[in-house]
Amino acid sequence: MKVLVSDKMSQDGIDVLNAVDEIQVVYKTGMSTEELIKELQDVDALVIRSSTKVTKEVFEAVNKLKIIGRAGIGVDNVDCNVATERGVIVVNTPSGNATTTAEHAIAMLMSLSRHIPQADKSMHAGLWEKSKFTGTEITGKVLGVVGYGNIGKIVADRALGLKMRVIVFDPFLTSEVAAKDGVELVTKEKLFERSDYITVHVPLNDSTRDLINKKSIETMKTGVRILNCARGGIVNESDLIDGLNSGKIAGAAVDVFKEEPPPKDNPLLQHEGVVCTPHLGASTAEAQVNVAVQVAEQIRDYLLTGEIRNGINCPSISSEMVKVLSPYLKLCDKLGSFQGQIHRETHEEIKKLTISYSGSVTDYDTGALTSALVHGFLNTVSDGSVNFVNALSIAESRGIVVEENLVHHVQDFANQITFSVSGEKQTNLIAGTVFGKKNYRFVHFNDFFLEVIPDGYLLVLHNYDRPGVIGKATSILGSHEINVSRMQLTLDKTFQPGSNESCLQEAVSFINIDQPVNEMILEELMKLDNVIAVHQIDLN
Repeated sequence: MKVLVSDKMSQDGIDVLNAVDEIQVVYKTGMSTEELIKELQDVDALVIRSSTKVTKEVFEAVNKLKIIGRAGIGVDNVDCNVATERGVIVVNTPSGNATTTAEHAIAMLMSLSRHIPQADKSMHAGLWEKSKFTGTEITGKVLGVVGYGNIGKIVADRALGLKMRVIVFDPFLTSEVAAKDGVELVTKEKLFERSDYITVHVPLNDSTRDLINKKSIETMKTGVRILNCARGGIVNESDLIDGLNSGKIAGAAVDVFKEEPPPKDNPLLQHEGVVCTPHLGASTAEAQVNVAVQVAEQIRDYLLTGEIRNGINCPSISSEMVKVLSPYLKLCDKLGSFQGQIHRETHEEIKKLTISYSGSVTDYDTGALTSALVHGFLNTVSDGSVNFVNALSIAESRGIVVEENLVHHVQDFANQITFSVSGEKQTNLIAGTVFGKKNYRFVHFNDFFLEVIPDGYLLVLHNYDRPGVIGKATSILGSHEINVSRMQLTLDKTFQPGSNESCLQEAVSFINIDQPVNEMILEELMKLDNVIAVHQIDLN
């Protein structure tokens, strides 16, 4: 069995692989895409860090590759959707560098508060500008932590030790768990309003891209300080510069950039109020050893026994069972992702996740399916550390109750998976089924029965059943050159006409579109008469 290590990695990890006679290790870094494809032709496993880009082009050009191990958390340099389609397992090391990254965020916070890099540069230039670098105490200041995953939780803990007051925004954290940890759970809007310092610890996706932008900066305190040690693109760089230049933002600490390495003319590199580091969050000797050894052990164990740990796109089950459960796993991940994206808009605390299985699907071990559901749900806002293995434990750590029910007899379909999310005021339900061997569908949404192909971008339009609503909605999409590829319309089957003539039956439309719509289009749809709500869901 052959393993290619294509990025720089600690020798300790290489030694783990070299210790196995059946494994041949090739260590070759700095390759172009063409060179990588050539090297992968007879490779079983690929070990990477952040430099190697495993794109659709790479996947389509190789056939033997079985598993990719990422020495670190982020897998945005791997096309995981294509990996899944090609049957390639992707694993990461979610805990290996969490402490290191959190410590770097705290170091950046301190440097920002006391102008340490600028003062050091001044001293090396032979100057003594003591009054120029008057700093700010952090004791008693409010630190807003966006994202309370592995890294965000450690940052909060360290900040509490520095006698800061910590407030947290995380849609999947309960106030009880927050209080137990000594932090205060708040809405995103309140965090922006109240924080003296804001640090982000979430993945980069459609919901977090430009999370901090011109609009959100306007709601912040004058003199706020912003830190990004997560992913470039979460903080809009242009809007950050504008905020710095206007004086709204007193300073920024940036370890990650939208383009890496950033171009030399990037204004963040020239601004006196910005502390910059070249993506050093995970760069300590200890972390490099930890992630190297962890990923090497995961690759070794998979190749020798088929064991999967920390799977990004598959649970910890045998490879034979993965083939059987594959369509159910895909359905569960999409059911979870759908509910997570719907829940994000409610701003309610989660009380319970209820999962019900009926029919033939109960013949299998549903534990992996439950993990896939919870993974899909939590992964919509997590810091990238949620996977099929740890999804349930992360839910538990956040005070979320996960209940699983089995109904062995057939109900509406030969097999059905129902996923309900209960908040303080309401419960949302989505159900799906698998037809044949691989065709999965959404078949039930709250009180609406339907048959939806859950792929790509979906618009969920909830409205009163009046003439012209759908026609006007699709006209708006057409006027913005948004193509509608499929559409499912259904009425509330529980509606009972009564004596009150003003009581109108409700309808829901699931509209598959070829590209996402922007906020302007969503607002335009919401302004239509008889429209109750519009949700955009990304199920790519």
